[in-house]
Amino acid sequence: MSISAGGGWCSTVLQGHTTALWKLYISIQSAVRLCKTAEVMAVPSTQEFHWQTLARLSNGRVYRTLAEVGGQVYMLGGCDAAGRPCASLELYSPEEDRWISLPQMPTPRAGAAVAVLGKQILVVGGVGEDQSPVRVVEMYNIEEGRWRRRSALREALMGVSITVKDTRALAVGGMASDLLPRSILQQYDLRKDVWALLPPMPTPRYDANTHLLGNKLYVAGGRHCKRPVKAFEVYDVEMRSWTTLPMMPCKRSYCGVIWDPTGRLCLLGGLRQGGGHHSSKFTKNVNIFDTNQGIWLKSEDTVALKTKRADFAAAFLRGRMVVAGGLGHEPSALDTVEAFHPQRKKWERLAPMNFPRCSASSIVVRDRLLVVGGVNQVPSSAHEILYVKEEEYV
Repeated sequence: MSISAGGGWCSTVLQGHTTALWKLYISIQSAVRLCKTAEVMAVPSTQEFHWQTLARLSNGRVYRTLAEVGGQVYMLGGCDAAGRPCASLELYSPEEDRWISLPQMPTPRAGAAVAVLGKQILVVGGVGEDQSPVRVVEMYNIEEGRWRRRSALREALMGVSITVKDTRALAVGGMASDLLPRSILQQYDLRKDVWALLPPMPTPRYDANTHLLGNKLYVAGGRHCKRPVKAFEVYDVEMRSWTTLPMMPCKRSYCGVIWDPTGRLCLLGGLRQGGGHHSSKFTKNVNIFDTNQGIWLKSEDTVALKTKRADFAAAFLRGRMVVAGGLGHEPSALDTVEAFHPQRKKWERLAPMNFPRCSASSIVVRDRLLVVGGVNQVPSSAHEILYVKEEEYV
């Protein structure tokens, strides 16, 4: 009897445990489903993205440089339809939806490198009026509304890449007047107004992509005598030393470059260089480097763009990689736009741009992508913004 009674008691307890475990399982599954639903909903849907046309530029220009200071957008220089560098400095006012002309740069230039140091805009290198690299360095003080000449570069350079670390500007590479790339790394000290030489890069280049993660300055790609390079290197600011990283998977130019919040470098599309007698081709390939693992992800772990394109606007916006416009196999510039959905692992079409173009300047300000100028047969004066529905800009 005792055994029988014990068996009945055990059976009752087990049934109770089973019921409790089943309820726990159901709760966990429900929580997982809710989490997955929340993840999918965490990024805006394609229907939530909209383009808004803003005040046009006074004239069509290309190779302008944009800078953001305190949520305000400044536009510097560029080339007009005749290829002449400009000296203009303009501020966009979203309240009035217009561009406000500010004191011009003392030195006209296009494709300049720009660094924001507090309330001042440092302008370095670029192409000057004689179509040669520029040595002059100038700084605009926003509060004073005036320009000052600063210590010049050691030599005239174009295609300089620049970033800011602890109120100091780090200028990487560039192409000199002899048309050869440089491996130079220079640091500008605002307080002392001096340029200091740091250990040079292993690979000379210009038009490289630079990105600062903590104390590491990553330098990816670039060009050497007009040809793209696959070099990928990182400079340790504290150790003052360079490390060579695994090379980029292929040589390409005019690709989209995005650094996501997790520290991954994403190379999107571009013009892939052909080997031998093969011509360059537009590509939709996506390559991703994980700085935490120190590796390029395998091709099966990435998703190609929907459209082959190069020379387009690219940005990380509200949790999604976005590409807009550019050049493809069509006879004119593209207006197509796509965004990557990280949970669904696919690229999705967004509403097209109002003005198709390539070579546009772009910047993300307050979770909005501004696309300014560019080219569609001729230099464009278009200015539009991509925003999420509830966040209309003006």
